[in-house]
Amino acid sequence: MLTMEEALRQAGKPPFAAGNIVKGTIIEIGAKEALVDIGYKSEGVIPASEFEDLKAVKVGDQIDVLIEKLEDKEGMVVLSKEKAEFKQNWERILTICNEGGTIAGKVKAVVKGGLLVNIGVEAFLPSSHIDVVVSRNLAQYVGNTYQFKVVKINQERQNIVLSRRELIEQERAERRQKLLTEMTPGDIRKGTVKNLTDFGAFIDLNGIDGLLHITDMSWGRIGHPSEMLKVGQDIDVVVLDINRERERISLGLKQKLTNPWDTIEEKYPVGAKVKGRVVSLVPYGAFVEVEPGVEGLVHITEFSWTKRVARPSDMLKTDQEIEAVVLGINREEQKISLGLRQLEANPWDQAQEKYPAGTRVKGKIRNLTSYGAFIELEEGIDGMIHVSDMSWTRKINHPSEMVKKGDEVEAVVLEVDKANQRIAVGMKQLAADPWEGIDQIYKVGDLVTGNVTKLASFGAFVGLQHDIDGLVHISQISEERIDKIKNVLKVGQEITARVIKIDRSDRRIGLSIKAANYSTEQLKAEQAILDALKPGEDLVALQHAFDAADEAKQEESQ
Repeated sequence: MLTMEEALRQAGKPPFAAGNIVKGTIIEIGAKEALVDIGYKSEGVIPASEFEDLKAVKVGDQIDVLIEKLEDKEGMVVLSKEKAEFKQNWERILTICNEGGTIAGKVKAVVKGGLLVNIGVEAFLPSSHIDVVVSRNLAQYVGNTYQFKVVKINQERQNIVLSRRELIEQERAERRQKLLTEMTPGDIRKGTVKNLTDFGAFIDLNGIDGLLHITDMSWGRIGHPSEMLKVGQDIDVVVLDINRERERISLGLKQKLTNPWDTIEEKYPVGAKVKGRVVSLVPYGAFVEVEPGVEGLVHITEFSWTKRVARPSDMLKTDQEIEAVVLGINREEQKISLGLRQLEANPWDQAQEKYPAGTRVKGKIRNLTSYGAFIELEEGIDGMIHVSDMSWTRKINHPSEMVKKGDEVEAVVLEVDKANQRIAVGMKQLAADPWEGIDQIYKVGDLVTGNVTKLASFGAFVGLQHDIDGLVHISQISEERIDKIKNVLKVGQEITARVIKIDRSDRRIGLSIKAANYSTEQLKAEQAILDALKPGEDLVALQHAFDAADEAKQEESQ
C-alpha cells in the first residue's frame, strides 16, 4: 500500500510508465512464455523462466509485473514478473531488517563460500552461518526451505546476508534455560552422543550438553568411552548433578543399573570358586572380570605354591577364561582378592611330614648367595644350606668354596618352617663333628704332616687330616727372624710341624715348624713363652693370630 507521500509524488505520473508495477492478466500461455494484458494498448510477454512452474499458471490469473519499456521494436510492452517481485520483496525485506525479524527462504544453489537462498530476492548464506556445526556437504541443503535471520543488507548493491545458525542458537538457548529450570537430579533423559574424549562423552540433551564421565558409564572397567558409545548414538542417561549458574550437567549411565557391589559378599563368599575373564595384566598380578562391573585381582604371589612366577604373562594371557578362589572382599573399596594356587593342595602342608628333621636328602644346587646355597628338593621346594652348615672344621666365607651351581649334593634336613615356606638343611651334619673327639685325634706335642693351603702376612694355614686346618704363626716357622713368609713357604708345600696349642672353644689348632725337633723340655718352654706373650709385643699370641686370620679372610671376601 502506498503512503500518502508516495501517492502525492506519483499523482502527476501516468499509470503506465517504465519502472512502475502494475497488475496484469494472463491471456495466453505458450510453451516458453505467457502473454499478459496490463490494460495498455499492447500486451507484454513474460518468459517461462520467471515462473517457478509455468504449468501451474492458467489463463485469467492476475500477477504483478514491472514495466521495463512501454514499447519495443515490435510495439509490445516489455514486462518482468521477477523484477516486480524483487522490487516488492526488497521493500518488504528492508522493513524486516529494520525490525530485526526473520524470513523464510528456499535454498537455491551452492556457491563459493556458502549457499544462494531465494527469499523473494536472492540472498547469500555463508557456510559458517548454515548450522551450529559447519557442514562439509552443502548440497544436502539445496531445495529445502528454512527460516533465516537477515544479518546484513547493502541497499546500494541490493544484496543481503542471512544466518540460519543464529536462529538455531537462539532456539537452543531458550531450550537450555527451560531444561535447566525443569531438570532435577535423578531424571532420566534422552540424549545423543555428540562427542567422545578420553575422559568421557558429551551428550546433547536437545538444547544443552551434559558430561557423561567415563567412571559413570559402567560399574566395570572401561579403557575408553568408545568401548561403549559412538558419536550419533541415542541413549537414555540419568541426571546426577546440575550447576545452573555455570550451566553444567553431570550424567550417568551405570546408575540405571543396580550396583553389583551392594550384594557382593553374598554372591562371592570367601573360599568360593569363581570363573572369570582376564581383562588386564600388570606387573603385580592379573585383573579378572567375574561379572560386568566386578573385577578381582590375582596377585602374583597367589599364582602358584611352588613356581617362581616372574611375570603374570608367563602363566596367563588377556581374555583367557580362568577359575579362581575368592580370598577376600572389600566392598567399600570395591576390591576382591583372588587366588589361583588355592585350586590345588599346598605342598608345604605335607613338607613337615615329608621332610622331618634328620632326613637325608639329595638334590642339585640351584642357586648360590653370599650366605649359602639353595638345593632343589622337588619342583618348587628348595632347601637352604647356610655357609655355617657346610663344614665342621673349615671357616667358609662363600658357598662357592664348597659347591657350585648344578652340583648334586647330599644334606640333612635341620628344620622345616612351614609359615615362611623354608627348609634349612646342612652338609656338615652328614658326618660327625671331629672336634667332639679332638682329644683322641690330636694332642699338644703331636708331630703332624700337612700341606700349606694359604699364606698370610702373619702366618700359614696348613691342611691336616679330618679336614682340619692348623695355623703356623710367622714366629713359629724358624729360629731366625722372618720378614716375609712367602720367602720360606709356598701354597701346596708339605711341612712337618708340632701341635703346640689346641683351643676347643674356638676350634683352633696352633702349629710350630721350628718345634718339630724340640725335646719335651724345649716344647714346654716354648709353650710357656707363647702363653706368656701379650698383645702389642714383638710376637703376637696364637689367639690374636687366629683373629687376624679371620679378619683377613673377611676383607678378601668383601
